[in-house]
Amino acid sequence: MTEELASPLPTLRGERVILRPLTDADAPALLAIVGNPGVAAWWRRTSWERINEENACAFAVVVDGEVAGSLQYHEEPDPDYRDAAIDIFLGDAWQNRGLGSEAMHLVVDYLVGERGHHRLTLDPAADNERAVHLYERLGFCRVGTMRRYERTADGTWRDALLMELVVEGLG
Repeated sequence: MTEELASPLPTLRGERVILRPLTDADAPALLAIVGNPGVAAWWRRTSWERINEENACAFAVVVDGEVAGSLQYHEEPDPDYRDAAIDIFLGDAWQNRGLGSEAMHLVVDYLVGERGHHRLTLDPAADNERAVHLYERLGFCRVGTMRRYERTADGTWRDALLMELVVEGLG
């Protein structure tokens, strides 16, 4: 890991959303959230492994003092392939309120403005229309379909979309 990637995560504050570094103490709340029907359809987790994953940075999405979900990004440290991939989920109670959009704006601004990324990617399930619509509203474009990309809870494979946001003039 490079010195640049080893920097501690900041707390990012929006009007209604706070992104703060995820801790082990957040795991029980997040595991409960991934059990929500609107989250479980897209996220399959029985443990919370992303807290200490190499090159991954994880935030708790906090709304009104309560953990509402998680937003993670993974940075590619190779300067010839430098980019960041983002994942987000919010519990059912926090969906459809513009909170995901606000959280994504915070992390995009941080990754481009502070971390110097010119390219960001996402890989939502191809049939997760709500997520795809949100990402397109934020300026992400569909690159293509990754066939049989992710195993679902019933053991079948589903397609995902590769989406990217490229900021011209950077990098």
